[in-house]
Amino acid sequence: MSKMITEQNLRLLIDTLVKEGARVVGPRQAGAMTLYEPLTKGDDLVLDQLPRRSAKEAFFPVCETILSFERKEGKTTVQDVDVCTVPETVLIGARPCDAAAPGILDAVFSWDYKDEFFLERRRRTTIIGLACTKADDACFCTAVGLSPAEMKGADLFLTPLEGGGYACEAPTEKGERLMARHPQLFDDAGNAKPLPLAEPAVEKLDLQKIKAWLDGNFESPLWYGIADRCAGCGACAFLCPACHCFDINDEGTADKGERRKHWDACGFGKFTNHASGHNPRDIQNKRYRNRIMHKFKYYDDKFGQTLCTGCGRCIRHCPVGIDIYAVIEEINKMGARDQGPGTGKD
Repeated sequence: MSKMITEQNLRLLIDTLVKEGARVVGPRQAGAMTLYEPLTKGDDLVLDQLPRRSAKEAFFPVCETILSFERKEGKTTVQDVDVCTVPETVLIGARPCDAAAPGILDAVFSWDYKDEFFLERRRRTTIIGLACTKADDACFCTAVGLSPAEMKGADLFLTPLEGGGYACEAPTEKGERLMARHPQLFDDAGNAKPLPLAEPAVEKLDLQKIKAWLDGNFESPLWYGIADRCAGCGACAFLCPACHCFDINDEGTADKGERRKHWDACGFGKFTNHASGHNPRDIQNKRYRNRIMHKFKYYDDKFGQTLCTGCGRCIRHCPVGIDIYAVIEEINKMGARDQGPGTGKD
């Protein structure tokens, strides 16, 4: 039987979860911006704006300690971080472009090495997704196979209803358990009608055609045209729900310190700088080419998935106006024209 939850009860659910000791993360006002941040009460929740940054920080922090070390009397001891201290978390109000991303990242974080920091947060997090009833010119989720009502990655999914409140569906056991623990907050949906959803004004792209063009056009002049504008600032990667590059550094002194993971970005000039001084991606066009190749070819080659959910953040906040949808749309058109392959290999 379909269920619904009122706006009041949704905020009461947050209050209840916080009192139970859960960490609740959702969109909240932070100065002039809306960000995914820990909520202390239901009234903190903001649902009419897409947060500036993605929700990946709930699983993959900007910076995190993975061990500490100390040297005393010639002996060094190492202390691992106990991943079991990760709190039970509810991520609420995640738009489809954000809710889908953690499941895509599962592949790389559990590939040849299982990153328990990421995976334990995934295991201990319940995601409450929210359908989109508005979109702007930067949204392109439908172009990469998602939609404003996509439930991929959500444990509980909310659809806004005419007259207020939200229809509730539970695609996973996590979502069912959450509803079962708080039955007094959910009602039968009855004949309530959902609000019209927002379809981005873009055409669906042929991702396999794009991948095929990338396979044969490593040295295309296209990359040089884009690089004339790219500043290599890394904003696109840091805002993206699916970008996941990181570096590991030891911080402290010779006697005491921590080993920490920090976000990194393939657009940075020193990202591939070797200890010898050689840099295989020594100019910006090679670095932006890698960004597109990684999202629409390499990740698909390795894991059978596209590393982009069409959230549009990189378009909205690029300081030089690079539009990733326009780039892949152009590649889609070139693939359709069956242009001959370029030369060269990575």
